Amino acid sequence: MTQVLIVGASRGIGFEFVRQYREAGAAVVATARKEEDLVRLRDLGATALQLDLLDAASVSGLAWQVDGHAFDVAVINAGVNVRSNGLSTPALDDFDHVMRTNVLGPMRVIPQIAEYLAPDARLAVLSSRMGSIGSRTSPSDWLYRASKSAVNSVLKDTALVLGNRAICVSFHPGWVRTDMGGSGADIDVATSVAGMRSVLASVKREHSGGYFNYDGQLIPW
Repeated sequence: MTQVLIVGASRGIGFEFVRQYREAGAAVVATARKEEDLVRLRDLGATALQLDLLDAASVSGLAWQVDGHAFDVAVINAGVNVRSNGLSTPALDDFDHVMRTNVLGPMRVIPQIAEYLAPDARLAVLSSRMGSIGSRTSPSDWLYRASKSAVNSVLKDTALVLGNRAICVSFHPGWVRTDMGGSGADIDVATSVAGMRSVLASVKREHSGGYFNYDGQLIPW
């Protein structure tokens, strides 16, 4: 049976990953912060673990909770945004919240789970096209963009360290109708997640360290 880990599954894209992988018959371990969200995950048949990416002690306890697993797929879904315009200096609290969630969170989690990846596992970090420097044409949300560029760097380094042990990719999930994306976004959550699952199932070793749109198109760094 396929074993899947979804970090950050309380709602939106993360929750949909759990729903679709469970529907496909996978054994899923999923994390959330709040008890009511853990209950919803258990209702889907997932093993639900309480995890707060902003709490170092909470993250340090993740490894022993997944001890014995060999995950075929692991998805790190962490993302918050505080609206900001280019050259508008962010407040320190906003900077800390966005960078700690979007960058430090994955940097804390990945070392905790690396030992528990199955051979040829697929490890994905949820980034955004807004993190692309090569294709950038707008300075809006520059704090969020900076955080997603940084997490792309984290993913690339992870691919180098893990080498042949796992295929590591960074994803733009699309502009998705979620709490963050808003009701006017291009696609629904089910379409986004189905696309990313298809990419994860099809990527080869030579794609490790790549930056992909949800539909499989490569995105320039």
